[in-house]
Amino acid sequence: MTLVDPRRDPAAAAPVPNGFGPMLRKEDGRFVRGRGRFVDDIDLPGMLHGAVLRSPYAHARIVSIDTGGALAHPKVRAVITGADLERRGMAWLPTLSHDVAAVLATDKVRYQGQEIAFVVAEDRYSARDALALIDVEYEPLAPVVDARRALDPDAPLVRDEVPGRADNHVFDWEAGDAAATDAAFAAAEHVSTCDLLYPRVHPAPLETCGIVAALDPVTDRLVVHCTTQAPHAHRTLYATLTGIPEHRIRIVAPDIGGGFGNKVALYPGYLCAVYAATITGAPVKWTEDRSENLMSTSFARDYHMHGEIAATKDGRITGLRVRVLADHGAFNGTSQPSKFPAGFFHIFTGSYAIQAAHCRVTGVYTNKAPGGVAYACSFRITEASYLVERMVDVLAFDLGLDPAQVRRKNLLRPEQFPYRCATGWVYDSGDYPRALEQALEMAEYAELRAEQAQRRAEYERTGEGALLGIGLSTFTEAVGAGPKKQMDIGGLGMADAAELSVHPDGTAELRLSCMSQGQGHETTFAQIIAHELGISPYAVNVVQGDTDRTPFGLGTYGSRSTPVSGAAAATAARRVRERAKLVAAAMLEISPADLEWEAGRWQVRGDPAAGASLAEIARAAHGSLELPDDLEGQLSGRCVYNPPNLTFPFGAYVCVVEVDPGTGQVRVRRFVAVDDCGVRINPTVVEGQIHGGLADGIGMALMEVLAFDTDGNHLGASFMDYLLPTALECPSWELGQTVTPSPHHPLGAKGIGESATVGAPAAVVNAVLDAIGVRHADMPLTPAQVWSAMRGRPLRTDLAVR
Repeated sequence: MTLVDPRRDPAAAAPVPNGFGPMLRKEDGRFVRGRGRFVDDIDLPGMLHGAVLRSPYAHARIVSIDTGGALAHPKVRAVITGADLERRGMAWLPTLSHDVAAVLATDKVRYQGQEIAFVVAEDRYSARDALALIDVEYEPLAPVVDARRALDPDAPLVRDEVPGRADNHVFDWEAGDAAATDAAFAAAEHVSTCDLLYPRVHPAPLETCGIVAALDPVTDRLVVHCTTQAPHAHRTLYATLTGIPEHRIRIVAPDIGGGFGNKVALYPGYLCAVYAATITGAPVKWTEDRSENLMSTSFARDYHMHGEIAATKDGRITGLRVRVLADHGAFNGTSQPSKFPAGFFHIFTGSYAIQAAHCRVTGVYTNKAPGGVAYACSFRITEASYLVERMVDVLAFDLGLDPAQVRRKNLLRPEQFPYRCATGWVYDSGDYPRALEQALEMAEYAELRAEQAQRRAEYERTGEGALLGIGLSTFTEAVGAGPKKQMDIGGLGMADAAELSVHPDGTAELRLSCMSQGQGHETTFAQIIAHELGISPYAVNVVQGDTDRTPFGLGTYGSRSTPVSGAAAATAARRVRERAKLVAAAMLEISPADLEWEAGRWQVRGDPAAGASLAEIARAAHGSLELPDDLEGQLSGRCVYNPPNLTFPFGAYVCVVEVDPGTGQVRVRRFVAVDDCGVRINPTVVEGQIHGGLADGIGMALMEVLAFDTDGNHLGASFMDYLLPTALECPSWELGQTVTPSPHHPLGAKGIGESATVGAPAAVVNAVLDAIGVRHADMPLTPAQVWSAMRGRPLRTDLAVR
């Protein structure tokens, strides 16, 4: 018997039933064989290498920069400073939040690790060695590192280059109805308050950021291979900054080893490599090391939050009021496309029917690295979800109620959808109580509470044994950045495109504007086309990441892939199918109205034997068949999809932990996750996304933090200091699901890439605090933090006093 390899003979492969269902990822074959192609694998003839000189200070005037020693190095070809970029009008880089950031510092440095100079040499080692030969004279200045001091009258001024600026204020923004909320609090039977910190964390992708920039001497084009999640947006930005017309720029994003929002922005190292390629005439590669990635590329979170929740004595929530101080670092470089300075934090009422709600967010500059990426969340929803889930637990703690009962009392009901929340967004669909009940049943919640009581009694009697904690989280995510009227990047609307062509042999090519960083696009999008056209997913080639071969779009982040690009692909396929119907009618010499679609073929209604398969139709469309005058030949379709609304996946999580009261050590014993992401295209891919997000949540809750000392020194610049979870810290995940299709998405899909990271941190924190009987302590709940919290003195986790 001869086995057929579907990757070699796609026409012989049987379709996955309905296109959707479990299927091994098509891209994994090359990855497990070491045949992936990443930016650092690219080695062009005559290629030079770049290295960045970074500031050791968080705040200092630059008195002088002497590059003579570096230029004297025999292998150094160029040293670029901010003055060089100023002469080309490239000294300042526009951010995605309508601010500007220095590419290379000229007047002063504003955070430790800020870029000062760029060395270009014949090899990477010589470039890095030459950095030590650059002599920079600094005049140290006092930094402001604590966001809570940034607006003090005597606080050091971070952005003194801006004429008329007198303080570190970035923005004030609010959402909700302040008057109605104040009235709800005035009438409340009970009010709980809590101060919370969501500390600064980092996406820490496996592959750091990198670029290879080259001028093609034949075509006179700039060709950039880059670790970017948004190739077309990067092309537009390069054109704007360099003056090179966009049609003379090609961006290629090869395989990317994780992004998580970290690879949305345009970083100074990228622009310096492009500039270096133009002045040397040679290709220039720059790849950052791990410390550079952790110190200077976009962070996430860093929100100081004050929450107030109003309720009846039996736990019915009547109002929610929030005040937030957002630390944006030295430049407002937040990678979020919404027109709201605080992103989607204003979807802060979560999964609950809270009609009286108001939040106010104030952004400030500090002497820290800029940014604030959409790190596995949709632009601040993670902070909002953490806030409301902690406040619900604080309310239950204060009233002596079961956290599950408080949630049951306040969750949105299915009949309330579509639901307009207190800040105006319309949730598309959901059955939140069903997800919660499934999670509680899977976790055996009542039995866990009985075990917890038994353990506490034993501990009080003997002083020995681990404490058991059960934490809940019921969250709503909002994904699919768009529609264009509310979201853009640099004036570019958040729509995405897909182009589909069916070849004469019946195989197809799908060209996407989004870009995978490990999400499995080559498989999932092939299944979408298979579902719509009735062909094998192995017969579909998915093209992405090359601006010469793909339509314009804004890229992949904020869990946009399926909600936006997936909708574009499905719509393009339906247009192909309708064109195929007209071709089939011409082939069969009947009216299109007499045809019906059935699993990959158009057939005559009432006579299934008479019809034509998609491959036969494609051959005819490319051949000499006489078609109606208004029908073009070939089979192709295109869609630019502007979503009518966000999609709103949701879930209910139960985390079970054991805490050693003597050491504060936390062990996650179980984690039950019930997610609803609408229609699931490939359940295996969905589960993989959830697994990664749950691990992220454990990391953020228990160990991850970018901390600084009072001089602004970065205390998490290596994986010895910035801890990430491993398999040892993660349990065997227990996954459940509900399926509530989105009514406005062509496939009913909602997206899943970021849900687990939104819901998991609160579940873990709630579990740990439930175990030790403490009302609140800030993340990360390290052993030292847990031990101190048990003794009534929680630690400050984001700032270390020297």
